[in-house]
Amino acid sequence: MSVTEQQGERSEAIRQIVLDTETTGLEVEQGHRIIEVGCVELRKRRYTHNNFHRYVHPEDREIDPGAVEVHGITMDFLADKPKFRELAEELWNYLKGAELIIHNAAFDVGFLNREFARCGYREKLEDVCAITDTVAMARRLHPGQRATLDALCKRYEVDNSNRELHGALLDAGLLADVYLAMTGGQSRLSLDTQSGESVRRSRFVELLGAGDGPLPRVTATPDELEAHRERLRALEKKGRCLWQAELEGG
Repeated sequence: MSVTEQQGERSEAIRQIVLDTETTGLEVEQGHRIIEVGCVELRKRRYTHNNFHRYVHPEDREIDPGAVEVHGITMDFLADKPKFRELAEELWNYLKGAELIIHNAAFDVGFLNREFARCGYREKLEDVCAITDTVAMARRLHPGQRATLDALCKRYEVDNSNRELHGALLDAGLLADVYLAMTGGQSRLSLDTQSGESVRRSRFVELLGAGDGPLPRVTATPDELEAHRERLRALEKKGRCLWQAELEGG
């Protein structure tokens, strides 16, 4: 069974959480702390809207100026936010038993493990969760190509136009869209040169050599359409969303 098939099988079987963090700096060994956690939950490859998002006060650790330039989060903004120990139990219980899908997983898992250890947790996340690193996935699928989140958004036509600054929940949502495309999304319109008909194919069917026939046409259910509208309304709150305007005829 291929890696992509295994990913799809797992997505049908267990709860998945696409996770991202923002931090005071890049090096956990230098005492840098988490200041934002964003999680997007998937079940059977569908958004559940059971997400987790918190800003976190880093206590006595200042935010590096370079980090502020990346995510825009300041100590003044975090002044009234909870410390990690105040949300540790809720976050641990939310994550435990899930498959965590993370871009450059070693970074985020390293920071989370250090934060949980400060709160007395002896287990590490990798002891209670499966960890999937989408950077490693992207490098296997696209050798020699850039594997940044922005590059993957471009490759899989995921709209990241609202990403002026990094944000844990925003980036987790973008990564969820990318992950779904990477593990079976129908993202490529190719031309059948013999029949002259346009056929929508999964680029992963092509990568796996699983045949040249067209995939079955799948239409959205009313519940899926409403979930799509909810997603667009959430994006609209961050700025003008072209999909939402198009949906409303604007």
